[in-house]
Amino acid sequence: MTRLSWWWGPRAPSWAMISALLALCAFLLLPAPAARADTPLDLDGSGRITDTVGALGRRRGQVEAALERLHASQHIQLYVTYVRDFSGRPGRGWADATADRNGLGPRAVLLAIATHGRQYAVSADKGSGFRKAQLKEVATTAIEPALAQHDWAGAAVGAADGYRAVLQGEPVRTPVIRPGAADPGGDGLVPGEQGVWVPIAGGIVLCLTGLYACSRRSRRARAARRRRAAARDHPVLAATTRPGLTRMVQPLTPLPELAAEAAVNLVCTDDAVRTSAEELVFATAQLGEAATRPFAEAVDWARGELADAFRLQQRLDDSPFVDQDIRRHMLDEICSRCTSANRRLDAESAAFDRLRDLKANGTLILAQAEAMARTITPRVATAEAVLAALAPYRPDHVLSPVAAHPGEARDRLAFADTALAEAHAALTTGDTDHAAVSLRAAEAALSQARTLTSAVLRHTHGLTTTNVPAGPARAVLVARAEVTAARDYIGTHRGAIGCRARTRLAEAERLLARVTAPTAAVEALRAAELAQEARALAEENVTEYDAPTAPHPTRILGGALLGGIILAGLLPATFGGGATRGRLAH
Repeated sequence: MTRLSWWWGPRAPSWAMISALLALCAFLLLPAPAARADTPLDLDGSGRITDTVGALGRRRGQVEAALERLHASQHIQLYVTYVRDFSGRPGRGWADATADRNGLGPRAVLLAIATHGRQYAVSADKGSGFRKAQLKEVATTAIEPALAQHDWAGAAVGAADGYRAVLQGEPVRTPVIRPGAADPGGDGLVPGEQGVWVPIAGGIVLCLTGLYACSRRSRRARAARRRRAAARDHPVLAATTRPGLTRMVQPLTPLPELAAEAAVNLVCTDDAVRTSAEELVFATAQLGEAATRPFAEAVDWARGELADAFRLQQRLDDSPFVDQDIRRHMLDEICSRCTSANRRLDAESAAFDRLRDLKANGTLILAQAEAMARTITPRVATAEAVLAALAPYRPDHVLSPVAAHPGEARDRLAFADTALAEAHAALTTGDTDHAAVSLRAAEAALSQARTLTSAVLRHTHGLTTTNVPAGPARAVLVARAEVTAARDYIGTHRGAIGCRARTRLAEAERLLARVTAPTAAVEALRAAELAQEARALAEENVTEYDAPTAPHPTRILGGALLGGIILAGLLPATFGGGATRGRLAH
């Protein structure tokens, strides 16, 4: 419309302009209208921060750095949004609706802050790995104290650092608080006091000419500053990022490297889950199921995340020519789920140590381990005798899957005996640190010796029992036997086993678990095939590992490295994820 062209052109103010200004002054002297309500919104596509009220100012970079620290160490995406209010909704409902609207996944947490009433809400998926107690601890210690003093940036920094602390088993700390503006989300130009605006409204007309002359220049300068800040503060988004979901990539990892990273994550996470489950058995025998229930829940949760990751890897193996964007997304998801599983175990490791207290309870744990060793030794002899008795009547290939198990079990027992002797000597001299290391190593070796011996007895028992008639029941029994055998072999040789064998085993376990009567034969047959493939791949890995040129032949340390009993630093693996399972070194 031509009557508005005066605002953008270089001409002097017209009477139309003066009339408009007088109308503006009259409007400013009226009571303030009802505040605008912020409905659930689309998050800023350029980063993890959506600031609709200008709450952060120059501290945006500080918040970005805290969010990146959390993501780099824990693979958690914390999104922070600042609005004036929650549009009449409960804060949690508003946050959940916004998270759903933007498709935030299980590894994403949304912190929503309404500045007008100093309200906030956190939306975290049940699969995020956080417990309610952990979220509450971060809220009361790191978020609320900052909001109480209008430190809008401090609340976000405190949340990011607090979530990182609880996932690492560290105490949550209150951030350094810098009080800020009380209500950065106030509507328009109306602060609520008409008396303030009486002189301001009159002065607007006098200052109009000067404001007009610099208005366009100021706008251009602000736009340039925003562009420079965006280029400085925000990395480039992947071209495949969906609108509303800020998936940060800087830069994109080449697909072969990402695939290798995913494979390493799967192997390491599988080792962590297996070790945690094995030590949990000893803790339960020591302290009872009630005391160890939280840790059993953590292992189950981590095992579920790992199973989902393996399922994705199996899909990639089955579809090698899948679209690159889809492949990248699936590989990212594998890494995220592995990280999530490790995080949960790491978060429980300190509490697990306090419960077991290997140092204080060393004498009791030593006695229990020695008793276990005494029960396993004769079972190994029995396994050897059974194999010797069947050898003349069975083809070699029938007994070969377990033929080496008794010898390997004796290797594990020899290692355990040495470790127990060292623990006994250390306890005698009061060296509880050394005793704890030796006891944990002995427990792991005894667990594998028991597994290897049981595998022999189970296999030979299956050869001597009456055959089940052909049909779905027989297919399920065969599949169950194949899966168990592959699981035992991979678990006791995991120091050498790669990703492919573990992936096939995980898929076989998944299929076996979902067997139902109408599909029993089909599902069971496929599970058996996958288990056999997993076993074959695992045996290839062990052969390569035990080659003369291999860095750690199995004869060293009685197979403890082959079994994953001890880590590269020759210390035993313990309950926990990747960040804590080697903690007995400290």
